Amino acid sequence: MQPFKRMTFDLDALRTFVIGTELGSFTQAADRLNRSTSAVSAQLKKLEQQTGLQLLQKSGRRLILTDSGELLMAYGRRLLALNDEAFSALSGRDIAGRVRIGLQEDFGEALLPELLGQFSRAHPLVQISARIGRNSELLHGVRQGELDLALCWQGEETSRFMQPLPAAALSWIGLDATLLARWFGQGEALPLLLFDAPCLMRTRAIDALDHAAIPWRVAFTSRSLSGIWAAAAAGLGLTLRSDIGLPAGLQKLQHPLLPQVPDLAMALHLGQEILPPAAERLREILLTQLAPVLPQASVMIAD
Repeated sequence: MQPFKRMTFDLDALRTFVIGTELGSFTQAADRLNRSTSAVSAQLKKLEQQTGLQLLQKSGRRLILTDSGELLMAYGRRLLALNDEAFSALSGRDIAGRVRIGLQEDFGEALLPELLGQFSRAHPLVQISARIGRNSELLHGVRQGELDLALCWQGEETSRFMQPLPAAALSWIGLDATLLARWFGQGEALPLLLFDAPCLMRTRAIDALDHAAIPWRVAFTSRSLSGIWAAAAAGLGLTLRSDIGLPAGLQKLQHPLLPQVPDLAMALHLGQEILPPAAERLREILLTQLAPVLPQASVMIAD
């Protein structure tokens, strides 16, 4: 019986595949990776030859992932993350000191565990502290020198060294679409679950409903995102949030009368223009963590 022949993926080809897919353009990926389009095409062809499967297919003028391509994309991200973590650990093993990061609540639960784990494994000599809060609190921390980095929603407030990030989609979120249909069907004012004012999401939700002439009422307010999610899980109403870190049991709600709300941009606020080595490493890992939900974030690591 012939032994099973194992194959080793070309990580450079995988990186091209992942970045091109995240950007939605392999031409952009070629520019980003300083390669010719023919070299990128050769790498994609090599991956298909290695797997013996079709990874991409045409949809109009675009290339989209096949089922096999989606599977390789998931594994490719994990392989590249481990590769980059190993490189980071070896090249930054002597980095020491302290780094302080702040995250808006929407990102805290979804990003923080993996972010802290990956960073601490790569840089065990660095003391890291994290703060979860709302935009105004985090921006105050950056301005006062209490935070080295802060990931926030991009509102009217800015900081001296702000790095704009791509926008995240906003969705109406609740427990059950049947509840939404009932509220509309009975002509009830939509029960909203909101943060205490001031809040960007609160303002956007109310403005969108007012412009659509849809009656609403505040059914629940909270100072924490966990409170909003708990109220949604109890069926008390609906809320407007990003689906980053959406808890199990809740879902994005759709209804012909429910207005679409424009995406909301994000921003990474830096404590200084040139970050210390530990903070810069954390920034790179954070942008990598954001790549699956904000594809353009992955190409900002070296900017």
